[in-house]
Amino acid sequence: MNISFKGDVELVHAGITELQDAYGFTLADKGEIVLTGKQNDQIKGLTVELEEGAGTITYQQPCHFFRALGLILESLEKGDRQVNIQETMQFSSIGPMFDLSRNMTMKLSTLKDFIRKLAIMGHNAAMLYMEDTYEVEGEPYFGYMRGRYSEQELRELDDYANQFGIELIPCIQTLAHLEEFLKWDAAYKYKDTRGALLLESDATYDLLDRMIYAATKPFRSNRIHIGMDEAEEVGRGRFLNMHGYKDRFDLMKVHLDKIVEITDKYNLHAVMWSDMFLKLASTTGDSYDKTTDLPDYIVNQLPENVQYMYWQYAQVDQEHYERMLQQLKRFGSTPAFAGGVWVWNTFAPNYQISLAASEPALTACKQEGIEDVFVTLWGDDGFENNVYNALYGLQFYAEHAYHREIDTNHVKKRALFCTGVDPDALLALNKMDQPPGVEEGNLRQTNPSKFLLWQDVLLGLFDKHIEKYDVGTFYERLAEEIHQYNQQTPYRFFDVPEKLCHVLAKKAKLGVELKSAYDAADKEKLQHISQQVIPEVIERVRALQSAHRNQWLSLNKPFGWEVLDIRYGGLLQRLDTACRRIDDFLQGNIEAIDELEQERLYFSPAVEESSGLGWSSYYYRMASPNVFFHVLPIY
Repeated sequence: MNISFKGDVELVHAGITELQDAYGFTLADKGEIVLTGKQNDQIKGLTVELEEGAGTITYQQPCHFFRALGLILESLEKGDRQVNIQETMQFSSIGPMFDLSRNMTMKLSTLKDFIRKLAIMGHNAAMLYMEDTYEVEGEPYFGYMRGRYSEQELRELDDYANQFGIELIPCIQTLAHLEEFLKWDAAYKYKDTRGALLLESDATYDLLDRMIYAATKPFRSNRIHIGMDEAEEVGRGRFLNMHGYKDRFDLMKVHLDKIVEITDKYNLHAVMWSDMFLKLASTTGDSYDKTTDLPDYIVNQLPENVQYMYWQYAQVDQEHYERMLQQLKRFGSTPAFAGGVWVWNTFAPNYQISLAASEPALTACKQEGIEDVFVTLWGDDGFENNVYNALYGLQFYAEHAYHREIDTNHVKKRALFCTGVDPDALLALNKMDQPPGVEEGNLRQTNPSKFLLWQDVLLGLFDKHIEKYDVGTFYERLAEEIHQYNQQTPYRFFDVPEKLCHVLAKKAKLGVELKSAYDAADKEKLQHISQQVIPEVIERVRALQSAHRNQWLSLNKPFGWEVLDIRYGGLLQRLDTACRRIDDFLQGNIEAIDELEQERLYFSPAVEESSGLGWSSYYYRMASPNVFFHVLPIY
């Protein structure tokens, strides 16, 4: 399709050019469709008018223009050549937060692909979460061998995003969550605990000055997210030995003041997570709920020129969000909000929790006048998942950003056009964490797609959770369903979930079957498992590893994949060992298989009363109850 543009399009022309290949149109001097751009600073949104091959896009920001262009292209694709749409943007900022710190650092080409999709959806911002994955002058171990981005790479990304009016915002850590830098001997002088910086230290604040300068220098934005979440251990490591006990609030308050001095020095606007101050205001000191009241001593002592961002990924109670946002308003500035699409700690997206929590959250944000809304895409424990699986969630947030209320069918139609992926296919991936034993419409954290893969067949740490359920048949059928989507969609990344389900069809309940055969002294069954079942599982795991490696290396820098290689390698070796142990028993070389003599216990005893099959955040806890690494002092 040939399209020509005229009017107020200088600001967006470069972005239009970049979208041609992805969205099937060609710029022409005399196109069959003629679109006129009209920028109007008085509106907060867009209007689209198209009739008989001529149309007008009236917009305030570039993000409105690109969303409007997407609406026109979608209509034309459906054969509708008459369009009349008006939309009002509900927030000032809307966009994702990409986690680039949990081993997965995306290639620039991948991030640029996301930027194009975000533009056509109507997003106008994105946060790049970089704990140590950017360069800091004088700190060669900062992000060493972690796929860190150079200043030139970040500047290139910012230039690219700017073509679409998308603001890239560095999101770093200035207190805790710095384990991957502080593990180095070269960083010892900055270290309080394994993850927290040493406060009341000139060296620390010199480092933080350099970090903040380096993280913001490549970007046009004057915003920086300074982190400071989940810093419960602050002041409890080397600091405690050096200075004695000091109240956490007092430490954090002084520290925040010093960080703001640095951000003021560079004319930056600081944003930070709000959870630590809410925890300090709670009765327990380590958790909070909607009854938590921020006391005056906290409100009155914190700087007003910081924007406090409330994060919440699982609450389905709208009143909860309203209450917490109202509390944060007491700091004197309008808070920001961050929801989440659950792509972390599992191979599958959990859209049940994601959408059930995001709907009341975004409704509350509109009601409370929240201007800045983000959706986090965390990658905890190695980012085994694929961030593209969050695309439907990104569309969900975009539609909320342009409508007071949304319609699911409308969101799906928009997602199909903007992303090129059938949203029902993405939603089907939910099922990977919903085998028998998981309540329909599950709203709990449960990640069997992960723990059933990595758990050891001889130790069976999660076998008690699934012994009553036919999970193998479930995954066999799900593999067939995902295979159909794999054949029908141009989306490149269903191969990993298909092959994972293929593995779990044989492996998920293998430990239960092995223990049962051993307890029954069924040597014929044990021989079948050793000689036929486990070798087949090994071949399926190898196929999964190959598909997963291809996916990772096509999207991401290679750094971090070695962690997953090691996990797969460990799984394959343990399967081989299981065969050896069974064969030794059957041949009379050993009197018993000690691992199978052990009683099977629940990994999480409370799982019997839950609607899920259990949860574990860490691979090493799934693979073995024994010591993977041994660290006594927290510092």
